[in-house]
Amino acid sequence: MQHNVLILDFGSQYTQLIARRVRELNIFCEIFPYNHVPGDLSSYKAVILSGSPFSVRGDDAPHPDLSQIRGKMPLLAVCYGAQYLAHFSGGEVAPSNTREYGRANLSFIKSGEDFFSGVSHNSQVWMSHSDTIKALPTGGVRLASTHDVENAAYRIEGEPTYAIQFHPEVYHSTDGKRILENFLVGIAHVPQNFTPNAFVDDQVAELKEKLQDDKVVLGLSGGVDSTVAAVLLNKAIGKNLYCIFVNNGLLRKNEFQNVLDQYKGMGLNVKGVDATDRFMTALAGLEDPEAKRKAIGKTFIEVFDDEAHLLTDVKWLAQGTIYPDVIESVSVKGPSATIKSHHNVGGLPDYMKLKIVEPLRMLFKDEVRRVGATLGIDPELLGRHPFPGPGLSIRILGDITKEKVRILQEVDAVFIDGLKSWGLYDKVWQAGAILLPVNSVGVMGDERTYEKVVALRAVESTDGMTADWVHLPYEFLMKVSNEIINKVKGVNRVVYDISSKPPATIEWE
Repeated sequence: MQHNVLILDFGSQYTQLIARRVRELNIFCEIFPYNHVPGDLSSYKAVILSGSPFSVRGDDAPHPDLSQIRGKMPLLAVCYGAQYLAHFSGGEVAPSNTREYGRANLSFIKSGEDFFSGVSHNSQVWMSHSDTIKALPTGGVRLASTHDVENAAYRIEGEPTYAIQFHPEVYHSTDGKRILENFLVGIAHVPQNFTPNAFVDDQVAELKEKLQDDKVVLGLSGGVDSTVAAVLLNKAIGKNLYCIFVNNGLLRKNEFQNVLDQYKGMGLNVKGVDATDRFMTALAGLEDPEAKRKAIGKTFIEVFDDEAHLLTDVKWLAQGTIYPDVIESVSVKGPSATIKSHHNVGGLPDYMKLKIVEPLRMLFKDEVRRVGATLGIDPELLGRHPFPGPGLSIRILGDITKEKVRILQEVDAVFIDGLKSWGLYDKVWQAGAILLPVNSVGVMGDERTYEKVVALRAVESTDGMTADWVHLPYEFLMKVSNEIINKVKGVNRVVYDISSKPPATIEWE
C-alpha cells in the first residue's frame, strides 16, 4: 500500500485527529515520532508536522531532522511546527502577551492563494498556543491573520512549505478539512485512493505474498476487530487459517457459546478453548491494572502457544490490533504520554516460534467497520460495541474472583440488554459496567445490607481516541438501576459515570 502522507508527532494531543481528518479525505497516512523519521521517504507525497506541548524556545524542545523533507516535498507545519520553522529559519518566536486558546476568526486571508481556496474570510479556527510568531522565517509570505495573531499562516517562497498557527484537524476549525484538502490534494497532489475496497484488495494481495502457504493461528474475541481480521485472512489464505476462541473466564454472560454459534456459517475454522481456571490462577491476588493486563497477555500467549503446538507447521500468530491500540501502547511511537498497555500489541517472547501478522494495525475502528461491510460481514456483528481484550478484569477494580466476575456479568447483562430493548444500543459507541472496590450500606426490606457498588458507563465516540459520556434517559437509568439491585445478588447501589475522555479514559483501568 502506498503510504502517501507522513505525520511527524511532537507529542500533541491532537496528532491522532490530524490522521483522522486525512483519512476522511480517503488519503492514507502514518504517524511517526519526530525523532524517528523513516529512512526511505520515496513512498510519501507530503509531510505534516504536528503541534506540541513544548515551546520552541525551551531547552527540551523537539528538534526534528528535516534535511530530507524541507524544500524537497510538500510540507505543512501545524502550530509547534509553524513556530519551529520560524524560530530556526531566520524568524522570531516569543511569548504571547495573551495566551490564545480556543475559537478565533481569520481577519485576513491573502487573495489568490490555493492553500485558502474556498475558505471564508471570516472562517473560525481553533488556537492552542502560548508563544506567537513575531517575525516570519527567511522567505516567509504571510497568508492569514486573526485579530490577535498577525502571522496565523504563511508559506516559504520558492518551496512547497506551508505553516499555520491554528489547528485545522479540530472540529471547531470550520474550514479545517477544506484547508487540509487544499494542501494535500490541490498542492501536494496526493491521490485519494484509500477506500475500503482498495484496502481489502491491497491487504489480501499483501497477505498472500507475505504468508504464502504458511499456516496462521488467530485469536478470536468475538468482537469487530478480530472478526474482520479473520475474514480478511480467510479471504487471503483460506484453509491455512486456524481460529481459536479462548474463554478466559472474563467474558460477558454466556458469551463463550454465543460467539461460537455466531461464527457458524461464516466459513471460518474455529476451535473453542475454555481456559477459565488457567486465567483465574494467573490473576489470583493481583490488584494493579497493569499487572492484570500483563498476566492476561502472558496467559493468552501461553494458551495460543499450547494450541499452536497441537497443529503442525504453524508459523504465524494473527491479531486484531488496530491503530488506537498501537498509538496508546507505544506513545504514538514517540513523545506523547503512554496511557496504558494493550495485551495484543508488541513482540512475542523468545520461546515462542510464531511471527506476528496484524492486518488491521493501521486502521481506526470506524475504518475497520467499513472494511467489514465491504467483506460482507453481518451488520449486527459489525455494530457490536468494543470490548476490552482483558475482558471484565479491568472492569473489576481490585483483585479478581469468580464471585466478582459472576456479579459483574449479571450487572452487565441487565445493562446491555436494557440498552437493546430501549433502542439505545446503536446510539452508544461503548457501554459496560464497572464493579467498584467499595461496599455501600443499603436497606432491602427490613434488613440492612452492606454490598457492592457498580458504575455504569456509556460513551459516544468515533474511534476511541476521544469520547463523551452519553446522556441516557433518566427513566432508562432508573429502570436499569432498579433491575440490577433487585436481580443481582451482592449489589445494592448503582451510579452512572459522567466523565469524558480526556481527561478520563473509557475504561476505568
